[in-house]
Amino acid sequence: MNYRHAFHAGNHADVLKHLTLSRIFALLAKKDAPYAYLDSHAGVGLYDLAADQASRTGEFLQGIARLWQASVVPQVCADYLRVIHELNPDGQLRYYPGSPELARQLSRAQDRLHCNEKHPQDGQLLKENMHFDHRVAVHLGEGWHVPRALMPTREKRAVLLIDPPFEQADELERCVKALNEAIGRMRQAIVVIWYPIKDARQLKRFYNQLTGSSAPKLLRVELLVHPADDATRLSGSGLVIANPPWGLEDELRSLLPWLAQALAQSAGDWRLDWLIEEKPTGS
Repeated sequence: MNYRHAFHAGNHADVLKHLTLSRIFALLAKKDAPYAYLDSHAGVGLYDLAADQASRTGEFLQGIARLWQASVVPQVCADYLRVIHELNPDGQLRYYPGSPELARQLSRAQDRLHCNEKHPQDGQLLKENMHFDHRVAVHLGEGWHVPRALMPTREKRAVLLIDPPFEQADELERCVKALNEAIGRMRQAIVVIWYPIKDARQLKRFYNQLTGSSAPKLLRVELLVHPADDATRLSGSGLVIANPPWGLEDELRSLLPWLAQALAQSAGDWRLDWLIEEKPTGS
C-alpha cells in the first residue's frame, strides 16, 4: 500500500469532499441527538502543506488556496473555512484538516468518532493527532471491514465516509459492497463515497452498480476541473451520498456552480442528481 494522501491534501477533490461533509455535520447538528462519524480510510488527520509531500505536488494551490484567497465565498463555506483559519491563526495557509480533523472540530460533545487507517505509519500519526480527544477512537485495520466491525453504532444516527486510495482495480466495486453492508446493518445511516472522475467506462459500471444497491436513496454530486474526456488525468471527483440529510441537495445546488468556477483549471462543470430517488411511503 503506497498511497499517501499528504501528496494530495487540500486539492480540488478535498475541497468538494470536505465542504460537503461540513454541511452534513451542520445539518445533523440541528437536532440534539448524537451521531457517530466513521471514517474507513482516514489518513493522518492533519496535513502540513509546507512539508515535502504536499509542497512537491502543490495540488493545494489549485484547491483550498483559491478559496483561502477569495474575497467573497458562499455562506455555506463558513464552517469549513473557519476550521482552516483556526489551524492557521497567523493568516498564512500551512495546515489543512483531513476528514478526521474536520469531523472532530465540527462535531459536538455528545458525538463520537471512529477513524480507521490501514497504513502503519499514517495510523500512528493519526493516533498522535487524535489522542487528546476522548470522543475519537482510532482503529488500525482494514478499511473495508469498518461497516461490519463498527455498525450499527449505539447512536441512532451515523455518517460513514468511504474514501479508499483507488490503487486496486476493484475498489469501485468494493465501495458498492461496503455501501450495501453499511445499509444492511444500519438502514438510516448517511454513507458518503468519494470517487475519482477519470475512466468513463469504469464509472458507468460503478453508476449501474450503485443504482442496483440497497440504498433507500442515493444522491450523486460531481465537480469537474477539466473536461471529462481524458482518461490519463484526474478530471474531477464525485461523491455519492446515501440518505443525505434534508436540505443538503438545495445547498449543494446553490454551491456547485460557484465552486466549479472557482476551482476550474481548464474548464469547470458540475452535476447533481439522484441515482436512487426515495420511494413514496407505502409504495
